[in-house]
Amino acid sequence: MTTVKIAGMSCNHCVMGVKKALSAIPGIQNLQVEIGEARFEGDVDIEAVKRAIEEEGYQVVEVA
Repeated sequence: MTTVKIAGMSCNHCVMGVKKALSAIPGIQNLQVEIGEARFEGDVDIEAVKRAIEEEGYQVVEVA
């Protein structure tokens, strides 16, 4: 499972925006988004994940 730490998220609206953006990326499975963090499985382009999060207005802090 990949975990992405995200800065700037503060509410459920933030969670829904990130979840919608990441759901559109091919290959993401078992997506879970909480305030400050997204977790998913699958063979995914991490740069696409970072772009999607940044386009929503948040900052990727760490990918593990």
